[in-house]
Amino acid sequence: MMKGKSRSIRDMFGGIAGKYDLMNRLMTFGQDQVWRRWVARMAHPPQGGRLLDAGTGTGRIGQEVLQSYPKTMVTGSDFSLEMMAVGKRRQNGAGMFWCAGDALHLPFKDESFDVVTSGYLMRNVSDAAAAFSEQIRVLKPGGRVVCLDTSPPPDTLLRPLVEFFLTHIIPLLGQIISRNRSAYTYLPESTKAFYTPSALAAVMRRGGLVNISHRKFMLGTIAVHVGSKPEA
Repeated sequence: MMKGKSRSIRDMFGGIAGKYDLMNRLMTFGQDQVWRRWVARMAHPPQGGRLLDAGTGTGRIGQEVLQSYPKTMVTGSDFSLEMMAVGKRRQNGAGMFWCAGDALHLPFKDESFDVVTSGYLMRNVSDAAAAFSEQIRVLKPGGRVVCLDTSPPPDTLLRPLVEFFLTHIIPLLGQIISRNRSAYTYLPESTKAFYTPSALAAVMRRGGLVNISHRKFMLGTIAVHVGSKPEA
């Protein structure tokens, strides 16, 4: 049974599904495309391999993977049917398999995938460690986890400017573009409350992943983490 936070998050994303990709483009000044390409590069699935994009939303990461590795079998899983419906309607939406599923209870067998990717998933789940545990469960030994997510603004001279953008500009854009100020108030707040890149790496390490690294983007407010499931 879906718990309260999960249900409210699902409903929130359902309500902004139609404008979600446009808002991402505007909020990131178009840099979201660069980060997805980096995720695909870090994923580097084997020829004919299987990749799961957990919390796929509109499937942008999975479709980016297919651009670079067209022989990959890409499955996108999400509990927001509205978000996936937007992705499926795209010209290249038919290239992916789409599956309804909760990131904390993935509907796949153990060791089913060579790679698991996610984008902006971890800060929206109630238990990031449990979500990583599920991803590790469905990974084959030696497989990779690649996680793209936001990070709290680092303590630099630019932090006041970044926090002003998060606190005031993004909600205003949300109100104008998606007619949903509350969703785009929640999203910046969840960023500020989320793990730092080093803390998220520690969560991954405690979960059993090895060879963990991360790269930061956009003044340190975005990070892509990579880790591997041990061979044995």
